[in-house]
Amino acid sequence: MTNDEVTENERQQRLAAIKEDTSYSLAYEDQDFLLSDELRPVRLQLELMKPEYYLRHQNVLSTIVVFGSARLQSPAQAQDQLAALQERAVSNPDDPTLATEISAARRKVEYSRYYEEARYFSETVSRRFQQQGRLDFVVVTGGGPGIMEAANRGAFEADARSIGLNITLPHEQEPNSYISPDLCFQFRYFGLRKMHFLLRARALVAFPGGYGTFDELFETLTLIQTGKVKRMPVVLVGERFWRRVIDFEFLVEEGMIGRQDIDIFTIVDTADEAIAVLQDFYQGVPPV
Repeated sequence: MTNDEVTENERQQRLAAIKEDTSYSLAYEDQDFLLSDELRPVRLQLELMKPEYYLRHQNVLSTIVVFGSARLQSPAQAQDQLAALQERAVSNPDDPTLATEISAARRKVEYSRYYEEARYFSETVSRRFQQQGRLDFVVVTGGGPGIMEAANRGAFEADARSIGLNITLPHEQEPNSYISPDLCFQFRYFGLRKMHFLLRARALVAFPGGYGTFDELFETLTLIQTGKVKRMPVVLVGERFWRRVIDFEFLVEEGMIGRQDIDIFTIVDTADEAIAVLQDFYQGVPPV
């Protein structure tokens, strides 16, 4: 073996080591680099741009945002759960835990009507406005279970398109199966996800829910109140729930909001009433 051959072997080894190191990989192929803290601004920009790119190419013109609890069940699911607990209670009549669970299951049965209201609302508006390939008033949800599933399901049953904006969580959230496959997006950042909820929104309909629903609802109310987004119908479905959970009149009486701020939203009890609010606001014609 000559000195030249040894030198060439060494050169090839060094060259291979250079090409194998992650520093040599193309920037967009370097996962460690892309997921670093320093690249957070770029990841934020990508989460803004990707859904916008797909929605523009799908010609989605306007949306209706539907919020509500991920924990609400369909009537069939709620009834099955209650029946199973009642059956267990027959064999364990002295179990205090079961009594508590049965009480909670009965409430789920009561609230399951909102699953059907959300489903009917979405089916009705989707069937009406998605005609001849025109994607107006496309229902958009958080893409998960509960009310979100119901709304995407209603659009699916109308043979219409709907959008799901999923979010990565510590306990992984799966998208519901009723979202249009090419309109389902996954987000890491809540802020960018909420921005996409409102970029094309022409109405917001909120069903009973918890922290997530309140967060999204009050951000929208604040943006309308401060003129950051144009006035649109904001409808809260479930009069008994909303009037108990938030005392808006108290906020007015204490001077925390103005009397005019209550006019930003409307509380109704059914999907038909919610649809009537939208029809009254837009005079039956979706904005372009």
